[in-house]
Amino acid sequence: MKSNSTFSHGAFHPRCTGVSRRTFLADVGMGFTGLALGAMLSRDGVVRADTTQAAQAGQLPTGLPHFAPKAKNVIWLFMVGGTSHVESFDPKPALSQYAGKTIAESPYRDVLESPFLKKNLREFVAGNHKVQPTIFPMQVGYRPRGQCGIEISDWWPHVGGMVDDIAVVRSMWTTDNDHGAQLQFHTGRHALEGQFPTIGSWIHYGLGSLNDDLPQFVVLGTPIADCCGGAGAHGSNYLGPEHQGVQLAVDPKNPLPYALPPRDVSWDEARDKLALVNQLNGLAAIEYPDDAALRARIKSYELAFRMQTAVPEVLNFGDKTASTQSLYGLDRDVTRPFGQQCLAARRLVERGVRFVQLFHGSNGGAGAWDAHGGLKAGHTALCEQVDRPIAALLSDLKRRGMLDETLVVWGSEFGRTPGAQGADGRDHHPYGFSIWLAGAGIRGGVVHGATDELGFHAAENRHYVTDLHATVLDRLGLDPRQLEVPGRKRLEVDFGRPIREVTS
Repeated sequence: MKSNSTFSHGAFHPRCTGVSRRTFLADVGMGFTGLALGAMLSRDGVVRADTTQAAQAGQLPTGLPHFAPKAKNVIWLFMVGGTSHVESFDPKPALSQYAGKTIAESPYRDVLESPFLKKNLREFVAGNHKVQPTIFPMQVGYRPRGQCGIEISDWWPHVGGMVDDIAVVRSMWTTDNDHGAQLQFHTGRHALEGQFPTIGSWIHYGLGSLNDDLPQFVVLGTPIADCCGGAGAHGSNYLGPEHQGVQLAVDPKNPLPYALPPRDVSWDEARDKLALVNQLNGLAAIEYPDDAALRARIKSYELAFRMQTAVPEVLNFGDKTASTQSLYGLDRDVTRPFGQQCLAARRLVERGVRFVQLFHGSNGGAGAWDAHGGLKAGHTALCEQVDRPIAALLSDLKRRGMLDETLVVWGSEFGRTPGAQGADGRDHHPYGFSIWLAGAGIRGGVVHGATDELGFHAAENRHYVTDLHATVLDRLGLDPRQLEVPGRKRLEVDFGRPIREVTS
């Protein structure tokens, strides 16, 4: 083995964000018991001296929060394609009042003179964006919901029934007017700037897991890929592949493709094969201690074996009572697919998974919520698929006493235009849209921020998407500045600021 003074006395290689060679060799000497023990001790607050020194030098997190957290887990609900904010959580009666007129002919023509019209836009394809001028009426009714009286559309009656536990933020904005905004929503960076770690990977990097038999970051539904076919909205980029989300299918017979051993292979044989692979990988790891992909592969093999029994149990809904089946809509074809995801999410966080990401509407293209035409028919069907399951998730967490420590986030990459596209659709709209949060010290029954009367611009208490990221990290006791990786400079906008107006 070649000597390298860089690694003497337990020092770190400048490109290595993991443990020192000395520590790694010690762990390998103990086998995977040592590796697992090191991870568990770190998670429980027992941190080795060399790990502490590295953390203080800003080289890796300790697995502990930076301050007292309000949340242990996050369930992140993402509607792919761009849900219409004006027909969901930010109803705008002026749209129906002035329908058929152009925006310039309405009393609200000043929205076309706003500095945000150019400042709040960065086109992926130059010249591709245009304002849809003719005001399109609301396609659904709305009414006040809950004790708080927040107005929510009739497409969301079940979520509306939980509004006293929800904080609606009506003043989100982003800069990508195309579906690269799906990635921007998760990374905080425009697609033109490249690929960056996502919010789930930052949480994974900062805190790790509460359950050693399950992934720390789980993806349910069809995930979003980036323009190059990569991990997209659940990717970890420079944080390393071990911090990327693990996609699971809501199928107890085959939750993780290729994870189960062949039928003609016994569990003892599978365990022996894994032990051999671990030994070989351990030898390679000694020679290449700064190989992030190798470290991730070693961890993934060990985790995959443990998951073979843990994951099917989580995703087996056959033992659920009829009332639970009905609550999540598992007894109805229209709600069953997303209802299964929501129930799986609850069971995963119950078992210690830190971050569970649910996607709805992924279709290999822009997303099912992309309503350039047929908005009324499309959104009617889509809302029916998710409204009951999402409300069930909130009520189930609440009745089990889990909502106090579980943060639930609902979002979509942008909203839809006040103006009509074609005869019956709305275009992409990054200038102002809505998200909502619940649980983990979030103030229920409140609205923060506002768009103008047409729902065009985020007009009051504007929040870029990284403010949502900062709020999530804050609930988990994480300071994003303390997670910054040496040599990977982040911009000020990357950090965002927590939305204190909705937290207690």
